[in-house]
Amino acid sequence: MIDADRLVREGERKLRAAGVDSPAHDAAVLLAHACGCRRADIDRARLLGSGLDGVAAPRDALRAYRSLVDRRAAREPLQLIVGYARFRGLIVDVGTGVFIPRPETEMVVQCGIDWLNDQPVEAPRVVDLCAGSGVIGLSVASEVADAEVWAVEMSPDALVWTERNRRRIGSISPGLDDSYHLVSGDATSPGTLAYLNGTIDAVITNPPYVPDARVPDQPEVRDHDPRMALYGGSDDGMAIPRLMIDRAHALLRPGGLLVMEHDITQGGRLAAYARDRGFPESRTVEDWTHRPRALMAVKG
Repeated sequence: MIDADRLVREGERKLRAAGVDSPAHDAAVLLAHACGCRRADIDRARLLGSGLDGVAAPRDALRAYRSLVDRRAAREPLQLIVGYARFRGLIVDVGTGVFIPRPETEMVVQCGIDWLNDQPVEAPRVVDLCAGSGVIGLSVASEVADAEVWAVEMSPDALVWTERNRRRIGSISPGLDDSYHLVSGDATSPGTLAYLNGTIDAVITNPPYVPDARVPDQPEVRDHDPRMALYGGSDDGMAIPRLMIDRAHALLRPGGLLVMEHDITQGGRLAAYARDRGFPESRTVEDWTHRPRALMAVKG
């Protein structure tokens, strides 16, 4: 029988020693994954002080769990180990070659959805530039009534995961196959989605923006996220975000919204650039930790 509490505590100690940010959470998720059960089953067994029943092969599960903990202690991302990530109400598949979605991007999406819900538009048209795993566009398509979404991704490796998640979410969201359009292309190119120019209600994007001169400290990011999805193409990281502003301006209708995630060092400069490029209403939005995290800009 699996002693869930003892094993989670054992994993937690090892992960904390390795510098993992959320050792108890990660240990419990890894134990659930190894045992083929839900995280809630682990929590229940720990709360009741009982063994975890229903595990087909406890010894195999124990070996698998300790192997998974070793991988996490080596700072392999939790999401890559278990093969999925949670984002808002979605569970999406992730793996090598695709950027792992982060909680701060959930806030970016919320800003866009709140704005769309306040607009007198019955069937909003939305573009997700640099789609990655697809979480931005799939969230909009799932949560905003009658929304039509175009998602653009250039990386062939990432596109495998975007398409996989389109099928996954589509299997539980009737109508998504008709409302979500995945496009292989360069999001910065004026030719990409040019036939939509001037017709889009909102562009919501999490582009590469990490300054080339500042390599991330976290091994999970530095060693595992694709470079194409991380670095913004210049020492200040703003080359690609500026191109996104230009592309969004062409796509949007007058009064349309751009929401773009950015580095905490870039807010004021990107807002000023957006104003110069035809977004008179441009401001910086803080994330849940009160750091400048996203640009919200309305086209004039």
